Amino acid sequence: MSKVILITGGSSGIGYEAALMLAAKGHTVYAAARRADKLEPLGEHGIKTLLLDVNDEKSAQSCVQSVLDAEGRIDVLVNNAGYGYFGPVECVPLEEARRQMETNVFGLSTMCRLVIPHMRSQGSGRIINISSLAGQSCFLYGGWYHVSKYSVEALSDSLRIELKPFGIDVVKIEPGGIRTQWGHIAGDHLKECTEGSVYEPSAAKEAALLHYGYSSNYLTSPTVVARAITRAAVNRRPRVRYRVGLGAKSLAFLHTVLPDLWWDAGMRLLGGPLRTPTA
Repeated sequence: MSKVILITGGSSGIGYEAALMLAAKGHTVYAAARRADKLEPLGEHGIKTLLLDVNDEKSAQSCVQSVLDAEGRIDVLVNNAGYGYFGPVECVPLEEARRQMETNVFGLSTMCRLVIPHMRSQGSGRIINISSLAGQSCFLYGGWYHVSKYSVEALSDSLRIELKPFGIDVVKIEPGGIRTQWGHIAGDHLKECTEGSVYEPSAAKEAALLHYGYSSNYLTSPTVVARAITRAAVNRRPRVRYRVGLGAKSLAFLHTVLPDLWWDAGMRLLGGPLRTPTA
């Protein structure tokens, strides 16, 4: 049966590929994002596009209402909007930390709150939250990004328990290393916030690794995550979580079985020695 699907963060990467894949399977897909120009190519594939800033309550309300006015229902919400701001906790400005939490956690929560009453009234629905391997383990200089993704994990688990009696499923997608612009953005932020600090040499090495890794073919294609989203959206009995992409399963397992101090030491090796502070 064709479903009405709303995808946030649909202008690039995982959201973009998921929109294409779901539309190709005959579903009515709405892709929403802040930049209209990046959404335009999706229109050529029969995908309907909407402007959306998940940090703006009125924008979110307008987006959801536009779908309901046109289709009368929303069967699946894919919360994909988000970004990564990497940097030592000491160096990341609190306004940036708050902005990341607003986008990755509170924006996601806003979209959930807006669709839940309609899904409950129709007796069915599915919310798919794009979490991350970063919601289960911590990497060097990922502090606030990890806080946001651990929060997505907890929020998703709570929603799943609360909403099951109303016929609403909540699913987590937990990607590992995926070939998108995410790593370049995180690397740029990391270099920017550590300039002139004791972390600068180590952070520069970590930023270079992010840029190199996310420019290579070693990472998993976004289409792999799009396939997981498609399965989560259409399968009669979806899994609670889908772990896909480079390292998603193996690193999560290692984080579980390794002693904490061993994991910490391995993460520090990625950045090399810190600069010795001067008086």
